[in-house]
This record gives sequence, C-alpha cells and structure tokens, in this order.
Amino acid sequence: MALDRLFGEHSLVFIRSEQLFDWARARSLWYQSFGIACCSLEGLLAASGPRFDFDRHGVFFRGVPRQADVMIVAGTVNHKMAPVVERLYSQMPDPKYVVSMGACANTGGPFREYPNVIGGVNQIVPVDIYIPGCPPRPESVQYAFLQLREKIYAQTQTRLEARAQAKSAKPAQAAGAEEGVQQ
Repeated sequence: MALDRLFGEHSLVFIRSEQLFDWARARSLWYQSFGIACCSLEGLLAASGPRFDFDRHGVFFRGVPRQADVMIVAGTVNHKMAPVVERLYSQMPDPKYVVSMGACANTGGPFREYPNVIGGVNQIVPVDIYIPGCPPRPESVQYAFLQLREKIYAQTQTRLEARAQAKSAKPAQAAGAEEGVQQ
C-alpha cells in the first residue's frame, strides 16, 4: 500500500519536497535593505530591534543580494538610483520578493513633483507588498512580512492545485485517445 493512501496526501509523512522548501522559505525570509532615506532607519531598524524582534519570525538581514530572498526598498528612488535597484534585484536568486516601504518608495512621497523622482518603485521592479506610512510603524513592517509569508503559502497551494488538475486531465485525454484508436 502506498504511503499517500495510508496517511493521506497532505499528511506530515507524505510531504512533497517543494512543499517542504516553501515552508522553509516562508519561515526564513532573509532581506536585503535598500534604505535610501529615513524610512530605513525609523521603520526597519526599529522593527529589527529587541522590542519588535524580527528574529522570532525568521527574518534576518543579509548584506549581499545573492543571499537575500526579499528586497526592501525604503525611501525616495530617483532616476540615478533606478539602475542600481534593477541590478540588485537581478542579482537576487529566484524566487525573489520586493517590499516597498513608506510613502516615498510607494508613490514618490512629498518629492513626487520633482522631475528626477520616480513615482514608485513598482515602475522599476515588481512589488509584492506595500507598507504605507511616513515613516511606517514597526508593527506594519512585521505585518508586511506576515502577509508575504501568506503569499508564499498561497503560491504553494496554487502550484499543488494546478498539478492536481493536470493529473486529472491526463487520464481523460488518454481515454479520449483510446476511443479514437478503437473507432
């Protein structure tokens, strides 16, 4: 008897390796901060401090993009910094996530009238989570990481459902092919 029939397909005994990797990925989000302005100091460093301990959520700072899963862009991004943001994003391994932190990174903030300011980091790289505020509260930074964790779990479920649909479509296609051969 197969283990999936004995214990169920989603039991702890019968877990797919990609489910295990996604669980580990969601529980250990290593971020690279691209802190350009005050949001980085007031929101991100306060969230990493002892009062709002990021470590208990598995969120750790990495100094190099090749070891980071998440890029946090905090502050006003101008046209001069846009190639740097793109380069750091391209150096991150897949799957990679981007968090836009603060009003300046989300929309350009109070500096959006200036011609050298980009009206949001989403014009450069795809953003997964937006954190509002000027500066954002440490609680909202933690909440953003919890939402990112839920997004990773949702991607896992979507992949599993797509695989289950593909499996159920295969026998139907095979049965249709057999009928065509018999006629």
